[in-house]
Amino acid sequence: MPLRSLKNSSSMSSTFLLSGIPGLEHMHIWISIPLGFIYIVSILGNCTIIFIIKTEPSLHEPMYLFLSMLALTDLGLSLCTLPTVLGIFWVGARDIDHDTCFAQLFFIHCLSFLESSVLLSMAFDRFVAICRPLHYASILTNTVIGRIGLASLGRSVALIIPLPFMLKRFPYCGSPVLSHSYCLHQEVMKLACADIRANSVYGMFVIISTVGIDSLLILFSYALILRTVLSITSRAERLKALNTCVSHICAVLLFYTPMIGLSVIHRFGKQAPHLVQVILGFVYLLFPPLMNPIVYSVKTKQIRDRVTQTFCS
Repeated sequence: MPLRSLKNSSSMSSTFLLSGIPGLEHMHIWISIPLGFIYIVSILGNCTIIFIIKTEPSLHEPMYLFLSMLALTDLGLSLCTLPTVLGIFWVGARDIDHDTCFAQLFFIHCLSFLESSVLLSMAFDRFVAICRPLHYASILTNTVIGRIGLASLGRSVALIIPLPFMLKRFPYCGSPVLSHSYCLHQEVMKLACADIRANSVYGMFVIISTVGIDSLLILFSYALILRTVLSITSRAERLKALNTCVSHICAVLLFYTPMIGLSVIHRFGKQAPHLVQVILGFVYLLFPPLMNPIVYSVKTKQIRDRVTQTFCS
């Protein structure tokens, strides 16, 4: 027994090893170019959205205030993963100590679930604007919007803050290699030399109570919106009402599709090719922050005009 304990303790690792794209290690320096471009566009795009909404008084309305929350969340997600992703692809810096890894996964999961809450809030905004237009200003006041933002942040922090502490109590032995260029709870827990059932159950509870409930409420909101829109007699007015939802629907699909896919693969898709996990992981964290500013700039006239005025003046 003492010999076994000594062997386990000697094989325990104090760091994890992050991974790039398997089989393409010799191409990492070239892959870093488009990745760096994606990060630059994401950061500049979301900063531009935040700046425009903050400095333009006519955009201090519920729809744009929620959009600024979305941009701020996307900006945080980009900054969370940037050091480790570019560190791997630029200089091959794979090592990450446990505490840094736990901190990174806390911010990644917290901001991801915060984005889910913001998307739900934006769905509620569209529901009130289309189904209760006369009460829009009285329902979505600045105070209410502030409370929604604080409640969303509080929910995310309260649900995610136990995860680093649950992971910290585990010993880690054997191979310390992670599949992605950043840390995720569902992946780190699999490296533990201990019973991880509590983490698995709690992780599933968090997913259901955030992404699960939020996505169902968003679907319910759009069912009510569609019912209201179909009752409008004018075809032009129906199209106008639906057009105000296009940007939000794109943001919902960009966020939920890769997130749900990655969660399913990590928990149930053990036979899925490793490359699929890696690519889906990049899509999950890189594409929403990249595409959301582009989609809203193209589809929202007020944002598009202000962006054009800012960069062309």
